[in-house]
Amino acid sequence: MLNISGISEGFVLDHIKAGMSMSIYKDLKLDRLDCQVAIIKNAKSNKMGKKDMIKVECPIDRLNLDILGFIDHNITVNIIKNNAIVEKKELHLPKQIVNVIKCKNPRCITSIEQELDQIFILTDEEKEIYRCKYCEQKQKKKRRF
Repeated sequence: MLNISGISEGFVLDHIKAGMSMSIYKDLKLDRLDCQVAIIKNAKSNKMGKKDMIKVECPIDRLNLDILGFIDHNITVNIIKNNAIVEKKELHLPKQIVNVIKCKNPRCITSIEQELDQIFILTDEEKEIYRCKYCEQKQKKKRRF
């Protein structure tokens, strides 16, 4: 049996689709944090069959919940303090995302003005469609699983 110690203060990303933890690790830039990170891949799950988990020992304010909600809003975020879960956060598709995806329209102002933030607005929650704030180019959220 694999034993990974608990964390005293930080957060656990649970219910990650099996095999997705490494891309989430990169997307959230967890490699840039100076803290302990444990990635558990293909753990047994009654609910999902198999799942991944990421345990991070650092304050939750270092985590961008908008990016995580955009990646997969079915992930559960457990906040840990004094070795116990004190809060569970449910994720939602963010209404606006900044510098997460790039506009593919070559005529968009963001293609010319490189310093301009890439801002996308959620326009269809059911179909998970975002549109560029500047040119309204449609960007369907990619299913990464």
